[in-house]
Amino acid sequence: MNRRRVPRLCLLLAVLLLAGCSGGAPEPEGARWRPRPGTAWQWQLDGRADPTSADVPVYDIDGFENSAGDVARLHRDGRRVICYINAGAWERFRPDQGDFPASVRGRPNGWEGERWLDIRRLDVLRPLMERRFDMCREKGFDAVEPDLLDAYLNDTGFPLTAADQLAYNRMIARIAHDRGLSVGLKNDLPQVAELVGDFDFAVNEECAQYGECAKLTPFIAAGKAVFHVEYALANRDFCAESRRLGLSSMRKRLELDAWRRPC
Repeated sequence: MNRRRVPRLCLLLAVLLLAGCSGGAPEPEGARWRPRPGTAWQWQLDGRADPTSADVPVYDIDGFENSAGDVARLHRDGRRVICYINAGAWERFRPDQGDFPASVRGRPNGWEGERWLDIRRLDVLRPLMERRFDMCREKGFDAVEPDLLDAYLNDTGFPLTAADQLAYNRMIARIAHDRGLSVGLKNDLPQVAELVGDFDFAVNEECAQYGECAKLTPFIAAGKAVFHVEYALANRDFCAESRRLGLSSMRKRLELDAWRRPC
């Protein structure tokens, strides 16, 4: 080997490593998308996304029901796209439903074909969630909305504690960040103060109906968006408070189709 070539070769290898060619290295923290408070959004989980339903910069859509092409179209329109997946319940209708052993499936959660997961079983659930997050990344999503991150507040069939939930939620956040994806904390209001540093934004349902929206202010204070919906309340009953708190609020139908009525 020509010794004069060695420094140039080492330099080239170093550049490649810094560029992310090391394989499994996580994306630098600064590279993640972080939505700011007040960012308008659309939330559609009923089937494939309708890209004409709302002129907003963020779409939150079902990760299984939408293809890489659907995500790319939204990107071409200048939008960021969030990948909805269920992180807290087994779903009979998903293509990976057979990968979840019966031992981690608990009681029904009120939605047809769903059962709570035993979130204490990090050894079982981590690789399953990693594959789901890999799907989100491979389809080109910018972020993930992992649903049902508050199992410990429900009758799951397992003796779950707040500490179990913290450990699971932080695992979920790490899985996302290791893949360069932003991640939202879904509901779990009692643990907002403990988890705001682990998550890039929040997604909340019905905090106004239950008088709990102020509990989300740590996200706003940290410069992180709170994407919020109400189902039963009229806009006149929650929009003034939402604007005061800096939430990104709208009314939706429970089926989460394309219809929306923003504040």
